[in-house]
Amino acid sequence: MTDPITDLLNRIRNAQAVFHPTVDIPFSNLKYEIAKILEKEGFVKKIEKKGRKIKRKIEIILKYDGKIPAISGLKRVSKPGQRIYKSCKDLKPVKGGYGIAIVSTSKGIMTDKEARKQKLGGEVLCEIW
Repeated sequence: MTDPITDLLNRIRNAQAVFHPTVDIPFSNLKYEIAKILEKEGFVKKIEKKGRKIKRKIEIILKYDGKIPAISGLKRVSKPGQRIYKSCKDLKPVKGGYGIAIVSTSKGIMTDKEARKQKLGGEVLCEIW
């Protein structure tokens, strides 16, 4: 696997397509930080760390409104072959403010809203709406 963030987004997208209640993702600190942002912003119900050492994984409990998934779209912006960096002035609201962009800044991984508030730019990892 060359891109763990794309793997995370694809696993969530595929699980929601067939209405799975949960999805398991191999653990990494980066993926865990992204999952915590998704939980905080209300796109998923809950995240949990499971297992120890090499068998560690992240269990994400997905959120649905009836038969409609809470996440309607996921897009990887900065890819391994082409990194996308934006300053705080260039970070625009996603889908008119209905979505979020996850940005890797010098102060950690945060949403585009938090990055604009702290006047930070960085690598735009993905957009979720």
